[in-house]
Amino acid sequence: MNSHLQFDFITDKEKKTLTVRREFLAGRPLVWDCYTKSELLNQWFAPAPLTTKTKSMDFRDGGHWHYAMVEPNGTEYWGYTEYVKISPIDFYTALDAFSNEAGEINNDLPRAEWLVTFTDKDENTLVETVVTYKSLADLETTIQMGMEEGMMSTLERLDQLLVNLNARK
Repeated sequence: MNSHLQFDFITDKEKKTLTVRREFLAGRPLVWDCYTKSELLNQWFAPAPLTTKTKSMDFRDGGHWHYAMVEPNGTEYWGYTEYVKISPIDFYTALDAFSNEAGEINNDLPRAEWLVTFTDKDENTLVETVVTYKSLADLETTIQMGMEEGMMSTLERLDQLLVNLNARK
């Protein structure tokens, strides 16, 4: 990761939130596309060495993204994101959950509301993700599952994808 790019990972136990702020060396439209198009998400949305595969995606208010993070040995961890409100290249809100391959939500694992905002920072883009949990226990479970390390690794993969996409221009 470029050490000059902003990266903040903030836990607020009173508000039951995680806030991740991350700066990227790319314009907002390209970063937005990387967060909202399955063919691009599949290239970065998992911590190394996992990969991502999309089963279905319908990026619109009321739509969803059903995907799996896949270990090199083939083990799959399924997720289901429901998009609530979308304001193109500015923000979206979503409900994120663990699921099975059929898309059925796993209610034994934390579910969270995500607010993802995209703002210009000079010629770069700052993405702020605020994840709100229903309980402090859910927040703590997510932290214990390695959320901070996973986000760092995942966002470094996005850095590399953006470098590759910008090089193709």
